[in-house]
Amino acid sequence: MVDYTEGSGKQYHTGVGPEDIGKYVILPGDPKRCEKIAQYFDDPKFVADSREYVTYTGTLLGEKVSVTSTGIGGPSASIAIEELSKCGAHTFLRVGTCGGMQEEVEGGDVVIASGAIRMEGTSREFAPIEYPAVPHVKVMNAMIAAAEELKFRHHVGVVQCKDSFFGQHEPEVMPVSYELENKWQAWIRMGCLASEMESAALFIAGSFLRVRVGSCFLVVANQERAKKGLPNKQVHDTAPAIQTCVEAVKKLIADDKKSAS
Repeated sequence: MVDYTEGSGKQYHTGVGPEDIGKYVILPGDPKRCEKIAQYFDDPKFVADSREYVTYTGTLLGEKVSVTSTGIGGPSASIAIEELSKCGAHTFLRVGTCGGMQEEVEGGDVVIASGAIRMEGTSREFAPIEYPAVPHVKVMNAMIAAAEELKFRHHVGVVQCKDSFFGQHEPEVMPVSYELENKWQAWIRMGCLASEMESAALFIAGSFLRVRVGSCFLVVANQERAKKGLPNKQVHDTAPAIQTCVEAVKKLIADDKKSAS
C-alpha cells in the first residue's frame, strides 16, 4: 500500500501514531464528545484533530486509554478501528446514540448490543453477509455489569445498522420504500431493540482484525412509541452511556491484569 503520510509515522486519517494511543479506546461518533469523555480519564491530553477524528489520551487504573471520534456511519468508523489497531489498540468500546424500536425501549435508556443487523454497506467489504456481526463477549459482559452497577435502566439485544438516517425516519419518500418499510417491520417482529449506524461495521472489522469490540448507546427517542401515541420523551444527555463505557473499560483493564498475573 502507498504510504500517503510520506513517512510521518502517523496514520493518514486519524493523525495518530503508536505512541499516542492506549490499548483501550472509547469510540464516540461526535468529535465534540471526546473532550467530555476524556474528563473521566486521569491526566487526559489532547492528541490529534484530523477530519472527523479527534483523539485524547489519558489513563484509567494506571493503564493508558484513549478516546477517538469516528464521525457518522460505517465507512469512517471502520477506518478508525483499522488505523487505531495498527497503533496497538486491542479493545474498542463504541458509545453513541440510537433510536428505540421496541415499545419498552424508552428515551434515556441504555442499549447494549449483543449483535447487529448488517443493513449497511461497509461490513460487506470485509465479510460475506452470512457472517454474523457480534461484539466480543468480554466487552459486552463488562458493559452489562457496568450498567447494572450504575443502576441505569438498560436493555441487551440486537440493534439494526443502516447507512441512511432519513431512510429510517422518512422511508416512505425513498424510491426503495417497499424494501425499507418491509424490512423495518421484520426487524421489529424479530425483537430488534434499536437502530444506529456503526456497530455492524465495527463488529465485522473487529472480527477480521482480531480485536475486541462492544457497543452501547443512549436511546434518544422511540419513533414506534410516537406512532402508537405513547409517551415518547427525548433525551440527549449521553452521560449514562459514557459512564457505562468508562466503567466497562475499568473492568476490562482489571480483568486483563488479573489474567496476566
